[in-house]
Amino acid sequence: MSRDKQIVRAWTRAQARLGRRNARPVIAAGLVGTLIACAQAACIAALLGPVLAGHAAAMQIVWPLAGFGCLAIVRAMVLALGDIAAGRAGARARRRLRQDIVQTMLSAGPVLLRRAHSGALAALAFDRVEALDGFFARWIPASILWVAQPVLVVCVVAFVAPHAALVMALCGLFVPFAQAAFGIGAAVASRRQFLAMTRLQARFLDRIRGIATIVLAGRADDEAERLAAAAAELRKRTMTVLRVAFLSSAAIDLAMVVALVLITLGEGHGLVAQRAAGTLDPASVGRALFALVLVPEFFAPLRALALAYQDRAQASGAAESIHDLFGAETVSIDADEGRQSHDVPCTPGEARPSSVSVRFERVSFSWDADRGASLSDVSFRMDARQTLLLCGASGAGKSTIMELLLGFVSPMSGRILFNECDVAEMSSAQRARYVAWIGQRPVLFAGTIADNLRLARPEASDEALEHALAMASADFVSALPQGIHTVIGDGGFGLSGGQAQRIAIARAFLKNAPLLLLDEPTAHLDPATERAIFDTLARLAEGRTVILASHSHAISRFGAQRLDLVHGRVLESRVVA
Repeated sequence: MSRDKQIVRAWTRAQARLGRRNARPVIAAGLVGTLIACAQAACIAALLGPVLAGHAAAMQIVWPLAGFGCLAIVRAMVLALGDIAAGRAGARARRRLRQDIVQTMLSAGPVLLRRAHSGALAALAFDRVEALDGFFARWIPASILWVAQPVLVVCVVAFVAPHAALVMALCGLFVPFAQAAFGIGAAVASRRQFLAMTRLQARFLDRIRGIATIVLAGRADDEAERLAAAAAELRKRTMTVLRVAFLSSAAIDLAMVVALVLITLGEGHGLVAQRAAGTLDPASVGRALFALVLVPEFFAPLRALALAYQDRAQASGAAESIHDLFGAETVSIDADEGRQSHDVPCTPGEARPSSVSVRFERVSFSWDADRGASLSDVSFRMDARQTLLLCGASGAGKSTIMELLLGFVSPMSGRILFNECDVAEMSSAQRARYVAWIGQRPVLFAGTIADNLRLARPEASDEALEHALAMASADFVSALPQGIHTVIGDGGFGLSGGQAQRIAIARAFLKNAPLLLLDEPTAHLDPATERAIFDTLARLAEGRTVILASHSHAISRFGAQRLDLVHGRVLESRVVA
């Protein structure tokens, strides 16, 4: 067995172990329901036995009938409580898994999009996790009850009709072998179905993003046909999954029919002999009826397991998807008791550092081994409240340095230190307190301007937001009809490029982090707006450690240390006036 398969199976077993704790009420309700079903079967035997034997009396009918009705009400209540408990167990597990996956995505940062499509990530966090509801709500209880409930029924029947109990046991042994054969096919079909769904989601998302280009190129009909073909593939994969599920159910039906026939023949032979001799006993008829009525109850948990087997395949598919996107380490961590952070804070108790020095010690990094190193043996040092200008042509390594400082990637060799503390020893939350970042295109989400600003400080008051906007010279916000509560679209839709960048600068003012990273902050602005933005950035940089990467000539106003990079190597380090 390959290591990847071992990891996936370990993840599935660990999730099952965690799920059993929440499934205990469901299992208990199932066992109690089986005992009540046995009592109901006894009531049916007591009710119909004398009638079929021709010895029925009025009182012999009333009490079994009343008992059956009361037991039916109690059993309905028990099953309802079990369903409620199953729903809660599934919701609790899905919430935990979704938090783990989203937290991993946020920790990985934008670098995750270089190896995974955003549609695949969305499918994993939502569709894949949602599909695991059956694994926790149905499969985990069924994986225990499919043994416990039939054993309980066989033990009860053995006291009344040993021959019928033996027939049930033998027919029940046939079911697991059939389920194993169909289960392999179900797992393969489920994986193929999810891949087809992921492809359809990714293609649809890509076409929606590029719909303007597609229409202008006159390729709308072609893309519609390709989407239709992807949808047809998903339909075929789904029907394959259903076909395998129906075959699995047919195997259980076959075993149950065989059990009913054998028990009827075995018990009926003795009853026919008694009737021929004129000694038909109501108790004998009742025992035969008791065994026959419990045959469906014996196979019910086996049927529930077969119906839930698809849910187990969903869990295996989810583990494979997590492993493919995040790697073996993340799958192993998820398999533990929720996500366990192994980060060690460098300076416990420090809410937000007032200043920070930065040092690179022989740092090397490569995005792709075939293309060579993006950074090679880079070393430099910045004291607190200094400014460093990263200069060089595109591909020199400026953005790679930024991503290393942001923690989106880790050095392949060397160290990065904040205040002489290795950032590898910091938690993600602590590193975030050190850094504010403004990139080429401001990251703004659909919502109000206030919501976008509070990404930096969720607890900030409206007065603090107004002050940050004033510091960023974002006077246009006060002129809007609803001020900071004005709703903007995804990506800052409704704002100009300069206005969106000022919102990002105001967010950096609000965060008040000691290290400011500026990665081509004026790359898409006109010269006049660029000069205004740099004036605001110069005010933001006061009293902070600043690392600035830009091709603009306006950076000459930043009297700072300059680091020239060529093909990932430091060419020169000097101070500019």
